Amino acid sequence: MAKTSWRELGVHSYIKMVIVGGLFCYLFHNEIEAIVHKWLTDSSWSHGFLIPIFSLYFIHQHKTEILRSAQNNELKANYLGLVFLICGILFYPFNIVQLRYGYLRPIGMIATLGAIVLFLGGWRLVKYIWLPIAFLIFAVPLPRRYYVSLTMPMRHLAAAVATALLNLVSGMEATVSGVVIDVIYKGQHLEPSLNVAEACSGMRLLMAFLALGVAMAYLHHRPLWQRFVLLASTIPIAIFCNIVRVTVTGFIYVLIHPKYTQGIYHDTLGLAMLPLAFGLYGFLAWFMSSLFIEEDDVGQPADIVVRRHSSRRKPKPQQDDT
Repeated sequence: MAKTSWRELGVHSYIKMVIVGGLFCYLFHNEIEAIVHKWLTDSSWSHGFLIPIFSLYFIHQHKTEILRSAQNNELKANYLGLVFLICGILFYPFNIVQLRYGYLRPIGMIATLGAIVLFLGGWRLVKYIWLPIAFLIFAVPLPRRYYVSLTMPMRHLAAAVATALLNLVSGMEATVSGVVIDVIYKGQHLEPSLNVAEACSGMRLLMAFLALGVAMAYLHHRPLWQRFVLLASTIPIAIFCNIVRVTVTGFIYVLIHPKYTQGIYHDTLGLAMLPLAFGLYGFLAWFMSSLFIEEDDVGQPADIVVRRHSSRRKPKPQQDDT
């Protein structure tokens, strides 16, 4: 009888997972604590708490295949995974002492986790769990220098587009210098100038939406090329939504009041971009589904209603002469 619940794995399987998981957490406890601290203190990476949950959900999606493989004894140890595991364990202190490249420490931790899966379950288990493990990369904060180098072009783009749109308003003259927008409205120079800060770069939305884009592309049952299109679309959609956010903030600053562009109002406007981003993403998914027809739906005959008319008439009842 096929197993249908994780509880049917058996106590020994869970004891093995607890032991391996405990050793893994003990070895990499410094990295885990540093990542969780970043999630708690930096709002740009607060979405990191959701990433492990999505990874567990991805694994749950393959519950039937994993349990069937376990029941058929198809999850066999692969000693190539043991080699990778030893390399990962040795690389960790080597990186700390010699390379001193901080970003490789959490990445190496994730790679070591993949080596453990390969060692204990073989390629059969890797087939179902490689994406949930790789998905954990979205929870790892980027190094500061990389983060700044990525946000600066996005800030410049948002400031330039917002300036061009502000100049469309009668009586308004806006000029941009880097990420700072100077506005003259009805002959009065507005102070202070608008500054597209790092929080308005759109990087937070981009990272969170890119992670969710991977999740949705993975969960949607559609052709592979459509999944790639959906995944690639997350970047321009996130950039567009951030441009909308900066532009709307500029109009509120000039036409309403500067206080509505700060604090909770600023954060609320940022959250309002999520429905817009998901709406655009959903429209693209619907458009591709409507534009292309699956081969299974082509060539099927339409339902035909056939009416049969009897050629024989019912015999008339005979009259009794008596």
